[in-house]
Amino acid sequence: MSEQNTVGIFDGSTDIGASTASGDSSFVDGRYRVTGSGTNMWFTSDEFHFLWKRVSSTDLTLSAEIMFPEAGGDAHRKAAVIVRESLSPDSAYADIAVHGDGLVSLQYRSRTGEVTREVQSASTGAHQVAIIRRGNTIIPLIDGKPAGGSARIEFGDTVYVGLAVCSHDPAAAETAEFSNVELVTERTPGSQLFSTLETIDIASTDRRTVRVFDRWIEAPNWTGDDHLVFNGEGRLFRIPVAGGEEAPIDTGTALACNNDHGLSPDGKWIAISDESDGPSVIRILPVGGGAPRQVTTSSPSYWHGWSPDGATLAFCARRDDTWGIFTIPVDGGDETRLTTAPGLDDGPDYSPDGKQIYFNSDRSGRMQIYRIETDGSGLERVTDDDTADWFPHVSPDGRWLVFVAYDGAVAGHPRDKDVTLQLLDLTDGSVRTIADLFGGQGTINVPSWSPDSTRLAFVSYSYL
Repeated sequence: MSEQNTVGIFDGSTDIGASTASGDSSFVDGRYRVTGSGTNMWFTSDEFHFLWKRVSSTDLTLSAEIMFPEAGGDAHRKAAVIVRESLSPDSAYADIAVHGDGLVSLQYRSRTGEVTREVQSASTGAHQVAIIRRGNTIIPLIDGKPAGGSARIEFGDTVYVGLAVCSHDPAAAETAEFSNVELVTERTPGSQLFSTLETIDIASTDRRTVRVFDRWIEAPNWTGDDHLVFNGEGRLFRIPVAGGEEAPIDTGTALACNNDHGLSPDGKWIAISDESDGPSVIRILPVGGGAPRQVTTSSPSYWHGWSPDGATLAFCARRDDTWGIFTIPVDGGDETRLTTAPGLDDGPDYSPDGKQIYFNSDRSGRMQIYRIETDGSGLERVTDDDTADWFPHVSPDGRWLVFVAYDGAVAGHPRDKDVTLQLLDLTDGSVRTIADLFGGQGTINVPSWSPDSTRLAFVSYSYL
């Protein structure tokens, strides 16, 4: 039951879940002090103290500066600004939480009773945070900029917003101080684009921000030495998976690289799709940078896959006004057309054993995933669902297939759309959603698996 005791701008204060130590809250000299206990805000149920306000608005921003005035305590203690569907311990929610050890992360439960997921920020030790609701999209901010990642939760029009503290120890109580707390319940127009380069653990579905960029970037590849290669503004860049500074890759005269690029199996070369001289052609260059060598003579040609033996490239191309899947020797020469169906075949990528090529095609009337033998025979349909499925990539161990799914009514693969990352288990055919995000074009156009098949890299977007 909620306790109706107005504190500052908030309407009530209550313990959520079963905690041994009762919580409390106060408002003095413009600062909120919230004391809470609880085992955790995680899994399928939460325990914490909540200072809340019930708000009827699909557009809101709650911001605060958060400090733990007392040193010590559990490294996983949390103080957060939060949006919550109800006061039930298993409620759907999203928060931006400052942890005792300095970690700052977006935590969310998409539906009542589901498990909690997380997007870890690349920043540590930050104190100024905010959570934004834009319809069903939740965006976290740190120091006024996107913290990385977002969540999509189908809240109703009315939600609980407020301040939360969890001690991570049910027998103890922790106090956090929230200052400069502001709640805005109207949309602030925004047109500044931010791109978030992320990784996701496919087992836990926890996400981690590598870096947030204030420009458009796309299509990460994962290298064998734990770096990511991505493109932006016609150039290629390299950044450590752990985060840090980006470094440009010298692509010589190829200064209009699009988002179709990837590494050779031995990690020594990068294939690029370049539009410097007109419609896209495929070129390759050393992984450390250097003069590119052109492979395809006809255009447009867009690279998508490299055979496991390193000898052949797979690509999509338009020839005689018809799109199809093609292969060509990496040293150049004659290209071989593998598909001839009307419409669009796109996104070819090899299976790890080199025996098949996966691709997406709209030959059924809606974009779906297919596979063929490397000589073009043995066509099989892989997905048969209501979504529009793009860019299939098989994990290096051959167990998983990831693809990006749009609403079935969406034509093409445009940017600025709500999409999901889908993971298909190739051993039993089951499919599950591992991430909901705002993205589409640029999110996962190219192979982006970690070498050990446990993580994926992708890009999400936001406008603020």
